[in-house]
Amino acid sequence: MELGLKGKVALVTGSSKGIGLETALFFAKEGAEVTICARNRERLEEAASYILQETGKKVLIVETDVTNKGACQKVVSATVKEYGRLDILVNNAGTSQAHSFEDVGTDLWQQDLDLKLFGAIHCSQYAIPYMREADGGSIVNVTAVAGKTPSESSLPTSVSRSAGMALTKAMSKDLGPDNIRVNTVCIGLIRSEQIEKRWQDQDPTLSWEQFSQKERQIPLGRIGDTKEAAKVITFLSSEAASYVSGAAVNIDGGRAGVL
Repeated sequence: MELGLKGKVALVTGSSKGIGLETALFFAKEGAEVTICARNRERLEEAASYILQETGKKVLIVETDVTNKGACQKVVSATVKEYGRLDILVNNAGTSQAHSFEDVGTDLWQQDLDLKLFGAIHCSQYAIPYMREADGGSIVNVTAVAGKTPSESSLPTSVSRSAGMALTKAMSKDLGPDNIRVNTVCIGLIRSEQIEKRWQDQDPTLSWEQFSQKERQIPLGRIGDTKEAAKVITFLSSEAASYVSGAAVNIDGGRAGVL
């Protein structure tokens, strides 16, 4: 399938590792120009080298803390200065903060919302004018299934992710007339540094495949891979999904009890 990404320009936040890095890689493979950004410069350089090795394409690196509104403006401006346009924004920056309600102080609430919600808001605010100039674009907000079905001790992540879903739907309605599509992917159990640490702490004698298949609540019988999430994000960002907007797509192997 032709995704129509050749010549497009994509900005992926939180892209020095994990889902963000794999998404940037898939964009590059499909012929897009890509900006990667995160807080750790060394990891960004490693990510850029990985993408260059896999695709032969250089990416723009911008060290960015999306909790800072000025930094959001800087990375968008740097992307447009380098490539002349901006077509795709993937708001992926985030961490997992899961605690009981009474264990979450005001500072942690603020930090989580600044990173996952306001980071997406500010990056989008600066990106949208350039998407209008390009006669359209795509924004994908990376959220979590926990935002649809919060469990006990899932705060503040489940709340900030729920807010991200509401943001996605509202934006899709406001920006539809400008041919700017806005969608969200709701991540379930996907291989990450946090899950790998749990693997090493709990069952280091098992292979990753064996450990992954112990998750009995996942109908597909295993923990997902970052590449599987990245492929869905790439599709939603592409011309192949030109009539998809305001959607929340679960990437969780069927585990959630909601659509």
